[in-house]
Amino acid sequence: MASPIGFLIMLILTIIVLVFLIMKINLHPTFALFLVGLGFSFVESLTTLTGGFGSTMTSLGVPIMLGAILAMGVQDTGAAKSIANFFIRLFHGKNLELAPALTAYIVSIPVFGDITTILTSNIANVLSKRKHISMSKMAAFTQAGLNLTHAVVPPTPGILAVSIMLGADLGMTISWGIVISLAALMLTWVALRKWTEKEWIELVPEVVAEIQETESDRVEDILIRGEDLPGTLPAFLTILIPVVLIAGSSFINMCVAEDAAIRNWTAIFGDKIVALGLGVIYTMLLGCFHQKAVRKSDRDSTHKEQEKFHDILLNSWIARGCEVALPALLITSMGGAFSAVIKSAPAIDGLASMIVESGIPGLLVPFLISAIMMAAVGSATTAGITAAGVVLPMMGTLGITPVATTLAIGAGSILFNYMNNSGFWVISRFFNLNLKQGIKYITVPCGVSSLMCFILIAIFTSIGIM
Repeated sequence: MASPIGFLIMLILTIIVLVFLIMKINLHPTFALFLVGLGFSFVESLTTLTGGFGSTMTSLGVPIMLGAILAMGVQDTGAAKSIANFFIRLFHGKNLELAPALTAYIVSIPVFGDITTILTSNIANVLSKRKHISMSKMAAFTQAGLNLTHAVVPPTPGILAVSIMLGADLGMTISWGIVISLAALMLTWVALRKWTEKEWIELVPEVVAEIQETESDRVEDILIRGEDLPGTLPAFLTILIPVVLIAGSSFINMCVAEDAAIRNWTAIFGDKIVALGLGVIYTMLLGCFHQKAVRKSDRDSTHKEQEKFHDILLNSWIARGCEVALPALLITSMGGAFSAVIKSAPAIDGLASMIVESGIPGLLVPFLISAIMMAAVGSATTAGITAAGVVLPMMGTLGITPVATTLAIGAGSILFNYMNNSGFWVISRFFNLNLKQGIKYITVPCGVSSLMCFILIAIFTSIGIM
């Protein structure tokens, strides 16, 4: 298909079919992506579809699995509660909505969104009860923190896949993603904190049944209590080890000569599989020092009592992690296959030239494509990977860097977070929101956060530092 117009029409029709299959037929995104990719392949190249699936699975299979196992460790060791307590102390018991928000922001970097929601919603409910704070305020900023790092900071599977597809430096993507998303979270909090106080939403009764409200402003009276919790630094290290190793490797490679011996070490320890693997090993060792907490959490999750403790670390965590990782891996790999077909089309260069000649700012293209796909299919991973496949061949023509393109796609993937996203309903359930409240305290803060991210990316790109 040589004509850019013809290719654009074909692409639009394909996306309409994808939306129809997911939204109306309720077909699983993995198979929906397969069917539209297969249809597109008959026009372009069938071998590209299978090659794209295989290459995506090869590059992302192990990191996604390791990230899921790490999530089980963060959950079972009680690390999330210790991280929340750090922020309670940091803010001296004030602005308590920031404690679960920043906890979710950090935990969501390697941990899947639904698991992060469960972990942090309990923290938010307890703090709400202690200091009589509406769940509207807790929900708005906790889910904003969760979705920001989920969208723009690898090694979350979706943005990890996008960064690899676009050839973005992983360490720089992580570093810039953290800077931009944290700034966006705090700007969103400043903009919306008074608005979120206007409506009272009750807490989840079963979560706070045994929690007592307190008039005390003493930090010790507000902290999240739990038996056998890890210390603050050990808890943070479960997240920081892979993030620091990957990002640190990129910074060292930028600062030292190409023939420096240290590059050999950074190439090893900064590799995403090695970094995540070391994070998993550390978290397993941490679990050995907090066996009581780990046993209780694993028992609550599996409804089984493991006779030998090492069976939890070496079997249960891996089994539970793989169960969580499989859907994400299949969707991501099939999305990579679909994207491979799109980007291999000869007409894509002509389409890029058309967009440039239209006068649309180059950075706006990946942001809008990702946002439109998210609004259509309700999956940030599917939206991001599809946008990456469309934009990849255009980056040179559009004049945008791989890192900026990756982050713009991530920011766009949370602009429209509403009823067609399963995460919308998970957050609504655990924060006691009805549909109208969900739109107010999930969709609106996500939209504001998305726009804040894009504005920051545009500013940094315009001054030439990204």
